Amino acid sequence: MALADGTFTLRSAAFHEGQSVPPAQRFNRDGCTGGNVSPPLSWQHAPPNTASFAIMMHDPDAPGRGWWHWAVANIPATVHSLPANASASGALTRLGALQARNDFSDEGYGGPCPPPGKRHRYVITIYALNAPLTRLVANRPAPFFEHEILGAAIAKASLTLTDQR
Repeated sequence: MALADGTFTLRSAAFHEGQSVPPAQRFNRDGCTGGNVSPPLSWQHAPPNTASFAIMMHDPDAPGRGWWHWAVANIPATVHSLPANASASGALTRLGALQARNDFSDEGYGGPCPPPGKRHRYVITIYALNAPLTRLVANRPAPFFEHEILGAAIAKASLTLTDQR
């Protein structure tokens, strides 16, 4: 995968790089009391040959392979932002995008909910893809999405948040 040259960027109106996860984006079960709203995201300067976009949110500090909070693929190349709650509101479905099953066993977004006393990082990455991912179907496990996304990625941009409870 050719990495972005520094111009492909990912932003959110809800937070900035390195900040704590806002309450609206935190999970709302398992002892966490957030809103479980997928964040508003915007991106710019994707490579000109981008055919579609994909987004993944992963906690690399969770045991084992980490914890998948969100994976979405087949966002059209003409789309450069998602509103807050795009996951649950149906906005992604209306775009023709597909969402994976996260590690909470739910399709779509599952916000951060670290174990008590542990600070975790949450990496949100957007990938510019050279083709739509035709082998994917909704509600497949996030690692399957990851495999397909990484195979078609031509650039990426990330934001990292932290959270602790």
